[in-house]
Amino acid sequence: MQNIEIKAKCEDLEQAENIAKKAGARFECLIHQRDTYFMIKKGRLKLREISPDVNQLIYYDRPNQAGPKTSEYYIYPVAAPEQLKKVLGTALGTWKTVEKERKIYLFDEVRIHLDAVKSLGNFLEFEGVVSPGSDKTKIRAKVDWLISQFRIRASDLIEVSYSDLISDERKLA
Repeated sequence: MQNIEIKAKCEDLEQAENIAKKAGARFECLIHQRDTYFMIKKGRLKLREISPDVNQLIYYDRPNQAGPKTSEYYIYPVAAPEQLKKVLGTALGTWKTVEKERKIYLFDEVRIHLDAVKSLGNFLEFEGVVSPGSDKTKIRAKVDWLISQFRIRASDLIEVSYSDLISDERKLA
């Protein structure tokens, strides 16, 4: 699967939520996520724990660049997250853990994430899902339109994942 995505600093999550609603996005859910990242050479591998019943092993690879970028990803449902975390931690090494509260809004095929990330602050993400047969150009145009609606400045854009930011808080300065 593919996404066209951005991540940006967000001064005010409440204001961002109002913009999402005004843009026509609909509220999907509020979730707590804990992502455990494992040490690998290419891309990122994480175990995402959302609730006792929803756990996923996610591999993704994307360039570290500000602004819209394409991410290739694979998601595998996990029934026994604690056991998998122990196996992967032993085999690969555990790198970082990221915890966040996430509000998810949907704007057509673009997911809007309003994130309060433990020890990092507030962020927003747009993930335009490129499914088979969808028009990547139109999805990119929707992401660009949302960037303008949320008035995201180039200086607000984040190049890397939350795990990288936790490793190097200087990137937030």
